[in-house]
Amino acid sequence: MSLRAEAPAPPSARVHRFTRAERWVHRATAALMGACVVTAAFLYIPQLAVMVGRRELVVRIHECAGLALPVPVLLGLASRAFRADLRFLNRFGPHDKVWLRAALRRDKRRAARPAGKFNAGQKIYAAWIAGATLVMLGTGLMMWFTRLTPLMWRTSATFVHDWLALTVGVVLAGHIGMALGDPEARRGLRTGTVTEEWARREHPLWRR
Repeated sequence: MSLRAEAPAPPSARVHRFTRAERWVHRATAALMGACVVTAAFLYIPQLAVMVGRRELVVRIHECAGLALPVPVLLGLASRAFRADLRFLNRFGPHDKVWLRAALRRDKRRAARPAGKFNAGQKIYAAWIAGATLVMLGTGLMMWFTRLTPLMWRTSATFVHDWLALTVGVVLAGHIGMALGDPEARRGLRTGTVTEEWARREHPLWRR
């Protein structure tokens, strides 16, 4: 009896999720946000501050990265797919309330967490980080252009900027942790496609 090698299993079907423009908006925003967080750490944490020889350069990098942070999103508005995703992120439907209730109960059943292209957690994160970015930009400008605002405003802006920066760092750490736990989601942002199985499991309403 002749032995025949088994035919390899067909690769999983892949589903288009993000366009090239959307992926580049995410990468550019992530790079600028990372530059802001890293430079802020070297400016405000004493153990790291002593390691910097050219503090003024770090300040300039922090300021330029902060000013440029909205630019990728503004450029991305030229993409129809990116604008469509913004509409998805801004709409909170009944299924999102179901998803949140399941998340709060730590219910991991697939049927208990219905989601469209973006789940409720991603929508809340996107709204929060967008608002935080605008507040950070506004308070940063007050701190930079010292002659345009009264001293009390600048003092308040410094307080808000510093504490919100700490909160942003914590939230970003959670966001990165969630991404590290989902390789297929990361692959979708890297290549633009995900497996059919993942799409049906994580975002069933989107696949319908």
